[in-house]
Amino acid sequence: MKLSRPISWFLLAFGVWSWVIWVTFVKNLIKDSSGLAFDDGHPTAYFWVHLLLAVVSFVLGTVIGVIGLRGLRALRRKS
Repeated sequence: MKLSRPISWFLLAFGVWSWVIWVTFVKNLIKDSSGLAFDDGHPTAYFWVHLLLAVVSFVLGTVIGVIGLRGLRALRRKS
């Protein structure tokens, strides 16, 4: 399968964006003082569900970013 240069850049940017957004979210989740993420110092279901969402997004962002990077490398080798 061939990826165009714009698509490869988009996939790579999406992977980086996913990491930036979700790292920020997890930091804010851990610091949560509203009572949603922690109840008397113990993680709540809200915390675990959102942590799972973040982990899945890290994995998908990494895979998508790697596909974009490989697409760019393949285009560079052909040039």
